[in-house]
Amino acid sequence: MFKAVLFDLDGVITDTAEYHFLAWKKLGEELGISINREFNEQLKGVSREESLQRILAFGYREHDFSPKEITTLANRKNDNYVEMIQKVSSKDVYPGILKLLQDLKAINIKIALASASKNGPFLLERMELTSYFDVVADPSKVAAGKPAPDIFLAAANGVGVGAEYAIGIEDAHAGIQAIKAAGILPIGVGDPEVLGNDLSIVKDTSELTLEYLKNAWNTR
Repeated sequence: MFKAVLFDLDGVITDTAEYHFLAWKKLGEELGISINREFNEQLKGVSREESLQRILAFGYREHDFSPKEITTLANRKNDNYVEMIQKVSSKDVYPGILKLLQDLKAINIKIALASASKNGPFLLERMELTSYFDVVADPSKVAAGKPAPDIFLAAANGVGVGAEYAIGIEDAHAGIQAIKAAGILPIGVGDPEVLGNDLSIVKDTSELTLEYLKNAWNTR
């Protein structure tokens, strides 16, 4: 039996992806770089700094800014994003997630957040979910972002559970790669064509039940 479940945030617990897109789009326009929703798919599950580098490369401006200016730009995007997410509340929790957290807590399964978002603690608080999480892995303290396994390994270590006894839940290809690289059992939310055909996948979070997780674990 698994001993911990490690959750991504965006696209698994709630949808702040739209706010990320709008905040990046606003920054891009200020820099003379126009990004669309198709390009934005490349930014899902990726750290703020890596997302900015991809946008600058897309606009052929990757050599135009000093490291200090890069940090300033990343912070400006985050300021826009934080302003937008002030409206997030418990109503924004995806279907099935609250029940799953309650059921996991009831049988003493450890719960951790493994998100590239540095705003994870704030968003959990806004959605009234903080009390369910034993650990929120800090993305600023890991060496590499997804698809590297670091954030998931940090989450597992944080709850004191070996990777071989953990399940990771993700909606992004980079996140699924990170889970696999960590030696953790992946469960995807979304499209097999995007996430892969070699793992358990639900089409939406309403299918993420304790029974589903147990079945996925027993048939892995």
